[in-house]
Amino acid sequence: MKSLRLTLAVVLITLSTVALAQSDAQKPVTQSDAHISAAAPVLSEAQKSFTTIKSLAGEWEGPVTVPEMPEMSGGKPLHVSMRVTSRGNALVHELQEAGTPLDATKYDHPVTMLYVDGDQLTLVHYCDAGNRPRMTGKMSADGKVVEFELKDISGSAEMHMHHSVFTLIDANHHTEDWTFMMNDKPIHAHFDLQRSK
Repeated sequence: MKSLRLTLAVVLITLSTVALAQSDAQKPVTQSDAHISAAAPVLSEAQKSFTTIKSLAGEWEGPVTVPEMPEMSGGKPLHVSMRVTSRGNALVHELQEAGTPLDATKYDHPVTMLYVDGDQLTLVHYCDAGNRPRMTGKMSADGKVVEFELKDISGSAEMHMHHSVFTLIDANHHTEDWTFMMNDKPIHAHFDLQRSK
């Protein structure tokens, strides 16, 4: 009986969509309608920044430099995967050491979500430290840098991601700078990433 109700609901939604589309198709196009459809939508600063960030969708690899911890620099390169999801409304950023399996129980594998929330470009970092810092971003005047500042954090703030900067060099090269706070001491990581796919 539930499947019959579900099927009926889907059919009714589909029919109403078709009916609305047909009624819109029968309306005469006025001069003001033509003007509205010909004009490009005006994007907010957050939407422009998000469009810039979405251009990074793909697979990336490159070295990491950590000035405060030289032993972490120059080792295995990092692999960053970015993919647009949720009908274009979110970007998933996944980070891991290159050549390691996707096993979050053994290897670091933080996930970051980027999206537009109202009039702000928002980044939520699901950290391996077990917290979720939320940052808001702004794009530079030249459209090549998007910088994120900490807004708030869920979970322990003792160790957390605090700041990040994405710099677009060209379609196949970008850098990421992440600042991690460890007991109020900043640790900076610089990723120099080349597109691998």
